[in-house]
Amino acid sequence: MSLLDKIKNYVPVNEQEMRDKEVMIQFIEGNDDYLDRTNLVAHFTTSIWTVNKERTKTLMAYHNIYDSWAWIGGHADGIEDLCQVALRELQEETGVTHGKILSEDIMSLEVLTVNGHIKRGQYVPSHLHMNITFLAQADESEDLVVNKEENQAVRWFTFEEALAASKESWMVENIYKKLIERTKQ
Repeated sequence: MSLLDKIKNYVPVNEQEMRDKEVMIQFIEGNDDYLDRTNLVAHFTTSIWTVNKERTKTLMAYHNIYDSWAWIGGHADGIEDLCQVALRELQEETGVTHGKILSEDIMSLEVLTVNGHIKRGQYVPSHLHMNITFLAQADESEDLVVNKEENQAVRWFTFEEALAASKESWMVENIYKKLIERTKQ
């Protein structure tokens, strides 16, 4: 199934997702380069909400660009199979090699703002991330590795600790709390 079809078939859980779903569909239908970050206005990204076997903790990284503890994720970079991209990002950002996607169904979708920043010595203008989130599971005992190009630290948090650790209040209130509730369902 194409990414567009997956998004069209997704049932939003709240008004934020309903509105963001509409934006994503319009964006895909109007932009051939929707998967490529050369589109400086917006492009697709994916996040992976990674939990332990008991579903009581989540894996987060302290991201350099956002200067905050946050979920794991990255750019599609031309790949439409965002589950594959999410697993790649999990490995690249945390060192987790045995993580697994629990469902290829979309867990959450959101349009996220990204402020202008420097990446690899070059200015990246402010833009939007059309983000698709998947639920994954990993073993807490697996060794974690910091990818210094992307983050400063990686660690497991209880859900309550994760909410308290993030400096991004909008993400906490509108995304992370929603993901925690969906994890418990």
